[in-house]
Amino acid sequence: MTATDIPLADPTETTAVPTTALAPTDTTSEARRLSQLQALESESIHIFREVVAEFERPVLLFSGGKDSVVMLHLATKAFAPSPVPFPVLHVDTGHNFPEVLAYRDATAERLRLRLEVASVQDYIDDGRLRERADGTRNPLQTQPLLDAITGHKFDAVFGGGRRDEEKARAKERVYSLRDEFGQWDPRNQRPELWNLYNGRHRPGEHVRVFPLSNWTELDIWEYIAAEGIALPELYYAHEREVFDRDGMLLAVSPVSLPRTDAEAASVRTETVRYRTVGDMSCTGAVASDAYDVAAVIAEVATTRITERGATRADDRLSEAAMEDRKKEGYF
Repeated sequence: MTATDIPLADPTETTAVPTTALAPTDTTSEARRLSQLQALESESIHIFREVVAEFERPVLLFSGGKDSVVMLHLATKAFAPSPVPFPVLHVDTGHNFPEVLAYRDATAERLRLRLEVASVQDYIDDGRLRERADGTRNPLQTQPLLDAITGHKFDAVFGGGRRDEEKARAKERVYSLRDEFGQWDPRNQRPELWNLYNGRHRPGEHVRVFPLSNWTELDIWEYIAAEGIALPELYYAHEREVFDRDGMLLAVSPVSLPRTDAEAASVRTETVRYRTVGDMSCTGAVASDAYDVAAVIAEVATTRITERGATRADDRLSEAAMEDRKKEGYF
């Protein structure tokens, strides 16, 4: 038979294709498909394990805030049933919320963590730092942080920064190299293809690692709900004495008092909660009646203002306030 003898298919006829030829070979593929939260969790756990395998002395920045709480929870899952294989570090401004400090200490004790505390107050007391005119201590955390990293020879520092929080943090890679002075160059970052991370560094340098980079505030809260993670109570609606300053509600406390007659006149007790926590002198609350996780999720899902943009005075100092501080070694 020659080529011309081969009968050609009739284009008007259709040939049935066995359905098994198009079916997925893995009949459990649907069951194995990860949800959004599961995918984020898996990525973060992968990052933790990669760092522990690659670096000698990692440390996790832990303040008792919701992002560091979720980050620590992920670390415990990454290495369970073994304990978390690195210490936690808190840079204490001396102006932290008492509820958050109590939560920090209780968590460290419960998980048997080695808690290292770098105190801004110690630096002020011995003259290495000076109080700012505005009373805010958040920008003063950089030097104690860098000294703690150098003193303990930490080569990888886990931070809870997320790209949706602020413009400078959106520029960060998951692995972010810091030079021997602890400084960050946003124009000199390493490419990160897929889930491949470059942790190479020279003596004296270290790498900041951000396992929550791709999470959003809503993801954080949905994960807290799914995992049943306990948080400091100030994240939920409660009554607090507050006053107005620059469009924020600041708590009346020894470190955040009204400065003008207008601020004094605005003092009142209001039902509020905190979206983020930090130095009491610059962290504002938001009016809220979200008393539980479900209500917070509903509230966060409808907001169009980032948590730092709405409630952190230190990020309003200039258009590039956060980026300038990060270049110097801030979180």
